[in-house]
Amino acid sequence: MRRISWMLAMVLVLSVLLAACGKKDAAAVVKDLNEVVGEMESYQGAGVMTLHTGDTPQQYKVEVWHQKPSYYRIALTNAKKDVTQIVLRNDEGVFVLTPSQNKSFRFQSNWPDNQGQVYLYETLIRSITGDTTRQFADEKESYVFDVAANYNTHALVRQKIWLNKSDYAPKQVEVSDSNANVVVDVKFDSFKFGAAFEKDAFDMQRNMTAATKEGGQTGTDSGVTPAEQTGEGGKEPANPQTAPEPDGAVTDGQTGVGGDTEQQGTEGAATGQEGEEPTLAEPEGADSFGVIQPTYAPEGVQLKDDQILEEAGDYSVMLRYEGTYNYTIFEARPQDRAVSLAPSRVLDLGFTLGMVSGDALQTLTWTTDGIEYRITSADLPDNEMVRIATSMQEESGK
Repeated sequence: MRRISWMLAMVLVLSVLLAACGKKDAAAVVKDLNEVVGEMESYQGAGVMTLHTGDTPQQYKVEVWHQKPSYYRIALTNAKKDVTQIVLRNDEGVFVLTPSQNKSFRFQSNWPDNQGQVYLYETLIRSITGDTTRQFADEKESYVFDVAANYNTHALVRQKIWLNKSDYAPKQVEVSDSNANVVVDVKFDSFKFGAAFEKDAFDMQRNMTAATKEGGQTGTDSGVTPAEQTGEGGKEPANPQTAPEPDGAVTDGQTGVGGDTEQQGTEGAATGQEGEEPTLAEPEGADSFGVIQPTYAPEGVQLKDDQILEEAGDYSVMLRYEGTYNYTIFEARPQDRAVSLAPSRVLDLGFTLGMVSGDALQTLTWTTDGIEYRITSADLPDNEMVRIATSMQEESGK
């Protein structure tokens, strides 16, 4: 009897030791994560991002490509409207593209080096390794970290990050506000380290032309299509390579906007100069899109007035708000052209990147569904700009 009891005890001890050998603590996982990022050459991921910032959740398909040293391509598709915007970084700068509507913006920025994005792997790992008060849990198939959020806005405070145990690929991210309400949720359907991309996968013109699908829409399923594929209407797509102008400036193939990062915009683009209300004209005979009002306004702010501006067939809208903060929202349908906004900084709106220009008087610019929006204010904080912008995305003109 004693012999059986002794053997049972030994079996239990060995079981405990074997189980312990298979477990990792937070320090061991963090060490591994540093090695993964240090050796990482590229990755490709896809999933669904949900924004819980308005009355109803907004879902976006998200696809992210990265290749060292600093090439990025993020495609964000509105699941409801099936319109894709592409955020691109290559040697020529940072671009925000809407291929289905032939719209592109280029601006001077070192994004994403100076700020985080919830769908970028480096951002998530930097959040984990940089938070010495991190909380750690070992679940069945995942390592889970609860760490401080670092997304350049006071509205986002904490985030939970689920990593696959086998290769440390991200599975899910939940970002919460100060009341522990989930504001942003990303669920990855796939994630692959060491992805191989075509030579011009991060080229601006290649993405503007080859990403167009039937009906003028763009998708993220197949990414950039082969270069020899014909474009819409059977026409050959434009040369994906940018060409130097005689004076040595590099154009983006849209309207000859130069690569000079100090250029202060073209054809009426926002200049960010104090005291100016930037306007952007619309083509003659443009269709009305109504008046798109945000469903959110900061506490103590009310709509003062709204005006429909129609001159020479152009159509645009201006809304003025006053109270705790004073700001103006301008809406217009811009011409098909590339616009360079500089100097400017990037503001992550969740559904796209916005561009903030100006000093004392700041203007946030972004485009959705072919409409360009600008919020101009001398006192409106970034986090309030983001909430206002987000609340306008599911609204239609009235």
